[in-house]
Formats: sequence, C-alpha cells, structure tokens
Amino acid sequence: MLENTFVIAPSILAADLLHLGEAIASCEAAGADWIHVDVMDGHFVSNLTFGPVIVEACRRATNLPLDVHLMIDDPQRYMEAFARAGATNLTVHIETCPHPHIALRQIKSLGCRAGITLNPGTPAAAIQPVLPLVDLVLVMSVHPGFAEQKYLPQATSRVAEIRGMLDGITSSAWLEVDGGISVETLPEVREAGANAFVAAKAIFRHPGGITAGIQALRDVVASP
Repeated sequence: MLENTFVIAPSILAADLLHLGEAIASCEAAGADWIHVDVMDGHFVSNLTFGPVIVEACRRATNLPLDVHLMIDDPQRYMEAFARAGATNLTVHIETCPHPHIALRQIKSLGCRAGITLNPGTPAAAIQPVLPLVDLVLVMSVHPGFAEQKYLPQATSRVAEIRGMLDGITSSAWLEVDGGISVETLPEVREAGANAFVAAKAIFRHPGGITAGIQALRDVVASP
C-alpha cells in the first residue's frame, strides 16, 4: 500500500469501543492512512488501556497499517506478542529502554517498523544516538496517558529540532506528532516538519462524524 506524503492516524483511544470495528471501517473509508493504538500499562503512565488482543481485533477489522505506541515498562517483553497480533509500527519510549539500540533492532527483526518516542520533559538529544535505526519518531505534544488533552505549545519547537536531526542524517523516518492535534494545531506542526499526525477527539468526536473529522484534517494538511 502506498502511503500519502502526510499521514493521518486516528487514535482509537477516543473511539466508541462498543463499535470499534465499525469505527475503524469508517476511518478507512474516509481515507485514514494508519490506525493508532495507544498501549498503556498503568505503570509507566497512570492509565490502563489496550493489549495484544485489541491489536489483533484491529488487524481483523482493517488492512491499514497499525501504528502501535507502547507506553509500557519493559516493552521488550511484549514486542513479539504485539508483532504477532498484527502491529505494523512498534514505537517504544526512550525512557523505558535501557538499551534502545537492542530494542529497535528487535522490532525490526519481528518484521515491524521501529519507532522511538520521548516524553515532553525528556531532552530531544536523548534519542539522537538511535535515529539512524528508526523508521519513525513520535513527538508527544501532551503528557502521555489520557486522550483529549490540550496541545503543549513547546512541542512545535521540539518537532523542528528533531526534524533538523533527521535531515542531518538524511533519514527518511516519519516524524509523527500525538496529542491535541486538530485543525488549529496541525498547521504549525506540519510547518515545523512533521509528516504524520495522530488525532483522537478531532476525528472521533467531530460534530459531523468520523468522515468529516478526517476530511477536515486532510483539507488542512493539504493547504498551502
């Protein structure tokens, strides 16, 4: 499957889980590029969400890439289970990986694209040594753990800083942003260099429904 220059990734954290399959099908029909799955363990972050069973259910519901964000302690224990469940991208936190080079190579060995992310308070320089290994960098523009938080304005300069790092090594890795993404905030992170955008409320709580939410984001990302 060819992906767009800019990726829209609906986060199922805001979806109606009673009708998850239908919600994912609506996202796919509306032109979503990836489906984003936030995995939280109640330890690394205070919320508790999805495991491999939900990823497997998402895989049965769609052929879109599954963008799985592991907000969990000791992610290497669970990577294989998520890969088997159907993850396309596996993104781990630099804060939870004492040996991130090993973790990223393990992800690749499982046939997934390898992503790295970091909390808003972690210096961007923390991920610089592993950037040659990654297929994706995820910039958190909220403090991880819960949906529907407001965008942190300082995330824009962080996106620009990491874009500079990636360009400096001529990396083709996706630069993704997650947290408070809407038609108001997306333009500034796009301008800063992001090319993949996770959205939750802006899609699943849009007054016009999922299709209208995705189209509104697509219109903004495509504008000059």
